[in-house]
Amino acid sequence: MNTLGFATKEETTLTTLTLDVIKSSEIEGEKLDYQQVRSSIARRLGINIAGLVSANRHVEGVVEMMLDASQNYQKPLTNKRLFAWHSALFPTGHSGMHKIEVGRYRTGEMHIVSGAMGKERVHYEAIPANSVKEEMEKFLKWFNDNSPIDPVLKAAIAHFWFIIIHPFDDGNGRIARAISDLMLARADKTKERYYSMSSQILVERKKYYEILQKVQHSSGDITDWLNWFFHCLKNSLTATEATLQKILRKTEFWKIHENTTFNERQRLVLNKLFDGFDGKLKSSKWAKIAKCSPDSALRDIKDLIDKEILRQEQQGGRSTNYELADF
Repeated sequence: MNTLGFATKEETTLTTLTLDVIKSSEIEGEKLDYQQVRSSIARRLGINIAGLVSANRHVEGVVEMMLDASQNYQKPLTNKRLFAWHSALFPTGHSGMHKIEVGRYRTGEMHIVSGAMGKERVHYEAIPANSVKEEMEKFLKWFNDNSPIDPVLKAAIAHFWFIIIHPFDDGNGRIARAISDLMLARADKTKERYYSMSSQILVERKKYYEILQKVQHSSGDITDWLNWFFHCLKNSLTATEATLQKILRKTEFWKIHENTTFNERQRLVLNKLFDGFDGKLKSSKWAKIAKCSPDSALRDIKDLIDKEILRQEQQGGRSTNYELADF
């Protein structure tokens, strides 16, 4: 990464952090808007990108927590910091329709269940509420001490230990993954993020829950969990290479076209195409994204076809779709 220059490193960090935020929420079944998350991170890191959009306060809260973990990784983890993260995750004091205790440890008992009413299956019964504060003090003391244990190993143990305590009414999974990210940043000794554990955990979500459930009922031997975590980390690093290829392609494109004339609408849509575009690009979608008339959208597209940057998709069909040409 260091050989690729500042702009590429910045772009890669932005993409990785965006995916980390989105995928960590998606593991819990919550979908966040990609552009809102990307814009929120860019603003907070002072990265200048085209087409910034405003983000709702829920997105801002999730971004705030994840960035604090990765950017301020050297700071100790404290009760106060965890409460701030929890408050950022639930700015309204509600999780969906349910009112929850926010910014403090739970005072009620916690069961993880699934299944229809009357046929519930208990997956895990968390430690009693009156033990949470004492258990968290032990956890934080261990997390912040300077023991010789490898920080990558510590990231895996911390994730599991926090999940076992389950100290909050909701959001424990996302906070556990943020804690892992913080310790992995310590291992890397850098704020720059080029791989996303949450993205890989989402891919392996079924196994993630299976291994958590299996090991938490064991006698205290968490070898199976550690083995799974490290394989997931390895897969995450491998997947990063694919993400990096997309970013390198985008960087190469703008280098080739640094003297080509584009209007702001064209820059905006081209960047979206390189960042990962949902569905097919049609002139109507161009007009909607660029907030312009259908005639302006067609002129923009025709200009890029003349410049051999866009081309019509071969499939044809009733409507015309466009894609990036090879370069």
